Amino acid sequence: MNIKEVARLAKVSTATVSRTINGSDKVTAETAERVRKAIEELKFYPNTNARALGSGRSSLYGLIISDITNPFFPELVKSFEDVAVEFGQEVLVANTDYNAHRMEVCVSRMLQRKVDGVAIMTSEMDEHLVDELNSRRIPLVFLDTGKPQPGISNIAIDYAAGIDAAVEHLIVQGHTSIGFITGPMNLTSARVRRAAFMDSLQRKGLKLDAELIEEGNHQMGGGHDAMLRLLGKKHLPTAVLTSNDMTAIGAIGALSEQGLKVPRDISIIGFDDIALSAFTQPALTTVRLSRQEIAKVAFRALYHNRDEVAAGGQEYTIQPTLIERKSTGPVKDRG
Repeated sequence: MNIKEVARLAKVSTATVSRTINGSDKVTAETAERVRKAIEELKFYPNTNARALGSGRSSLYGLIISDITNPFFPELVKSFEDVAVEFGQEVLVANTDYNAHRMEVCVSRMLQRKVDGVAIMTSEMDEHLVDELNSRRIPLVFLDTGKPQPGISNIAIDYAAGIDAAVEHLIVQGHTSIGFITGPMNLTSARVRRAAFMDSLQRKGLKLDAELIEEGNHQMGGGHDAMLRLLGKKHLPTAVLTSNDMTAIGAIGALSEQGLKVPRDISIIGFDDIALSAFTQPALTTVRLSRQEIAKVAFRALYHNRDEVAAGGQEYTIQPTLIERKSTGPVKDRG
């Protein structure tokens, strides 16, 4: 089976079939759909190597993530691939595990496979690796850590708005002693969330107690241990806001071990709204960060910049939203 058979069945030229396969915007949606149906019916599999040589594109996009064990990232990967499939493109996923050497390997894989763009959904990336990709005119998009410039876009998360909504939710329920479990403080995103929490308390006229801020590691174990440290303080918080849902789940586990109930004794709020958060006991109140929206913005930023890498990059903003469930409640009078 070859491209001529596809063209004959779809009643188009072989050039139109080629443009459709390569994701050209010069093909109408109706024609592209007809070509795709012909490809499916004939079970035609384009030679990706030949396609790359002919078009100068691999139709492959890189997605670099930090931690594949954190449900946030598989959900992001799925959403990114869903969008890529809509555009007839493929995805190469790489996981850094927050390791600098692995990041080098990930970037090397992207270069070897001649990707058409890279979405860097990690908290940190060495500048020389950014330069390596950018110098080869590969479009890049960062999650919250990039600076828009030619060929580079950034997706900014409005952490201040999300954390502000969470703090306001607790204040309405009578909480004034609010703790916070951060992510690892070597990560920019963790420092940004911590600063947003401190600023929110200040704006709302609440006292900031530095003793009620503990460092976690964005994983359940880190949330568990940080919560135990908070329980050892002289003055306990009545509510704790966490840097992500995995941290919150670990914190709930620590409270349960100590015979404490959520939210009766301490209210807990997460951040991300991973699918699991709706099924914890109790269901987790959290700040939703839409993976679908991030993925859609990230892929389209790369796809539409593939022919204009020298053009100035864009800054996109994602607004988090508070999702109220059962892990927060009115403050309990401790006498």
